[in-house]
Amino acid sequence: MFLPIGDDNHDRTRTPYVNYLFIIINILVFVFLQGASGDSPFTFAYATVPAEILTGDDIVTKAKVFKDMVSGQRFTMPGLEPTPVPVYLTLITSMFMHGGWAHLGGNLLFLWVFGDNIEDSMGHRNYFFFYLLCGVLAGLAHVFTSAYLGQSVYIPSLGASGAISGVLGGYILLHPRRTVRMWIFFFIIGVPAFIAVGLWFVFQLINGAGMLGGEESAGGVAYAAHIGGFIAGLFLVKAFTKRRKLALIEKEEFSR
Repeated sequence: MFLPIGDDNHDRTRTPYVNYLFIIINILVFVFLQGASGDSPFTFAYATVPAEILTGDDIVTKAKVFKDMVSGQRFTMPGLEPTPVPVYLTLITSMFMHGGWAHLGGNLLFLWVFGDNIEDSMGHRNYFFFYLLCGVLAGLAHVFTSAYLGQSVYIPSLGASGAISGVLGGYILLHPRRTVRMWIFFFIIGVPAFIAVGLWFVFQLINGAGMLGGEESAGGVAYAAHIGGFIAGLFLVKAFTKRRKLALIEKEEFSR
């Protein structure tokens, strides 16, 4: 088990207001709108459903009751709820919702550690649009991968993971040698960002192999969105970073 717990911020010149805003919105949506994952109707209304994105239609389904073959217990899977906004907007609304406290906490930890330096490099406005665009492209990667691989296109997806993956893609390109403090089992060590983020990306590829093998899901996680968001971040980061700032970053990274 390894988790990033901080990075080198000695040269940061901007207060990351937009990054803080994204963190706060995610928490508020989860607690007050999703009811800490207890409000299923809201969640199933605003999550991204691949079939809805592919057809442009708002799809409503009935709840289904399943029986656990081992325990014999029955549980209800909520149906898809009416979406009060155009279905394409769920590509944005879904990136501010989460499936549970662990899902929320893990995502916001990565955003807290890596997002501030990307915002510092881009500026507040550019970072705002970069984050949202990476999230949308990550969502589309999940939608089209689900359809292409013959997976269920009626399973909703949600979470900030795709957008944050884009932040990681931008981070590894702009700051490959920046020190990231990692908690690995009982130790805290500092490693270059290309190792910390590289390990994360390899983990996504390995776990995403379940999807590529044609399984219905890979542990309930949309790894295609993670990979798609990361690649989007790699390709978009320099377009959103001001030339003067980019030159200073490249000079500093080269001298490390």
